[in-house]
Amino acid sequence: MSEVSRRRMFGLAGAGVALAGAGAAGAGIDRALGSHPAAATTDIVPFSGEHQAGIVTPAQEHLHFAALDVTTKDRAELVSLLKTWTDAARKMTRGQDVGATGAIGGSPAAPPADTGEALELPPSALTLTIGFGPSLFDDRFGLAASRPAALAELPAFPKDKLEPARSGGDLCIQACANDPQVAVHAVRNLVRLGFGTTEVRWSQLGFGRSSSTSTTQSTPRNLFGFKDGTNNLKAEDPAALDEHVWVTEADGQPWLAGGSYLVARRIRMHIETWDRTSLDEQEKVVGRAKGTGAALGQTAEFDPVDLHIGGAGGEPLVPVDAHIRLASAESMGGAKILRRGYNFVDGSDGLGHLEAGLFFICFNRDPRKQFIPMQKALSAKDSMMEYIQHTGSALFAVPPGVSETGYWGDTLFEG
Repeated sequence: MSEVSRRRMFGLAGAGVALAGAGAAGAGIDRALGSHPAAATTDIVPFSGEHQAGIVTPAQEHLHFAALDVTTKDRAELVSLLKTWTDAARKMTRGQDVGATGAIGGSPAAPPADTGEALELPPSALTLTIGFGPSLFDDRFGLAASRPAALAELPAFPKDKLEPARSGGDLCIQACANDPQVAVHAVRNLVRLGFGTTEVRWSQLGFGRSSSTSTTQSTPRNLFGFKDGTNNLKAEDPAALDEHVWVTEADGQPWLAGGSYLVARRIRMHIETWDRTSLDEQEKVVGRAKGTGAALGQTAEFDPVDLHIGGAGGEPLVPVDAHIRLASAESMGGAKILRRGYNFVDGSDGLGHLEAGLFFICFNRDPRKQFIPMQKALSAKDSMMEYIQHTGSALFAVPPGVSETGYWGDTLFEG
């Protein structure tokens, strides 16, 4: 049996079969099953559909996100790469190797078609999502007239300390999976296929999802120890997704209908300062109880937030500068976003502090009406800004889903 066939066998095996055969499946499966029940999944998330996977898909446990610059000026080369990437993504999300010969099925004298670190690992609910940055719509590829008005560089926000090496990009690839090696393998192979046409501008690994995108998931905690994204939009509310996430033809550019806008923000958390802050102050900064996740003045996590409950001295129980107040739909005129962020720890900063925080990702229908006003309010008034700093930033237009015979971005390049 070829390695490609073996990979397919593992990818399509049911969860029960995978668990029953874990002892014989090799070190890769043992590692995937050993850390967290979610990592054992052999689920395959369909690649094709009306919308790209990895947006409302139940958020997986691990992320590898990469922003790339296009180095060619040849439109045909870029389209060819997008077709090659789409073919590779279809295979990897099904648990198959990249290329016709896979990791070990080709000539011993030639580099393998697949890098091989995902051999014997299940698909782990891998999703791959692509986006196009504002800089792609310049004179290189004849796309200027197709640039959506909402796809403009994000403005500078108060207290930002953005690093150019962690910001921007012509393209982005978001790989989410329940096994970190599956996510890293996916991005690595797409980057390898892009040699000579694209190059990595920056990338970010994430662990421990910091939001839920389905009612089937519990609310996770961020590195401040608080439940994060309690009121996030969910896959089970299609009407809200239509209103706040999915772009329509009436929004300006027909090629983007069924797509969305992805905002990525690397947020450094000053966790050493936070860890010396009293519990009472932490809860006032967030606006929620640290244990239950309930909004101040409420009992349970999902009790409706009441921003008008008075506290001692006539001050509102949820402070005027509390994070949940400023980010609430009530304060934002009804605007909401779909959050899909991840925690990160990137070693230390060389000054005795952990380089840790939240890699914030959100999807919204129009960042001019949703993310930007929200971030302006937070950056100017949120008491949490004392404990965080935004160090990276990017915005991408996420095209709609791909048909069984289409490719990423075909509505843009062939529309």
